[in-house]
Formats: sequence, C-alpha cells, structure tokens
Amino acid sequence: MSADKLTPAQAGREMGVSPQTLANWRWQGIGPEYIKLTPGRGGRIRYTRRAVDEWLRERTSTTGAAA
Repeated sequence: MSADKLTPAQAGREMGVSPQTLANWRWQGIGPEYIKLTPGRGGRIRYTRRAVDEWLRERTSTTGAAA
C-alpha cells in the first residue's frame, strides 16, 4: 500500500479520533474525503494523507477563542 494512503485506524490516530468516529462521519457525510476500494457496507476505506492534513488545516484556529 502506498505510504500516502491511510487506513481508518491510521487516519484516526493522526486526527485523535476513533475509527468508529470516522465511520460515523462517513455515514453523516462529514469528515475528510475518503476512497472506498471495495463495494458494499463493509467495503475497504482509505484516506489520503493530503485529505487528512487538509481537513485538519481547515479546522485549525489561530484566534485562541474556543468555538
């Protein structure tokens, strides 16, 4: 597997959330973009490092105020 493709467990560790949270976000249509490698409910999911980094960057605040 290419180094820039992350499993949900790897992406979750990078983001500080569980793989189940990522699954919930996918179902809700939120969270970083992902790739579905196989069809069906149990299909294999991968995240690109770029998508994870971009998603985190979009949510980084520099104002110091909590949302």
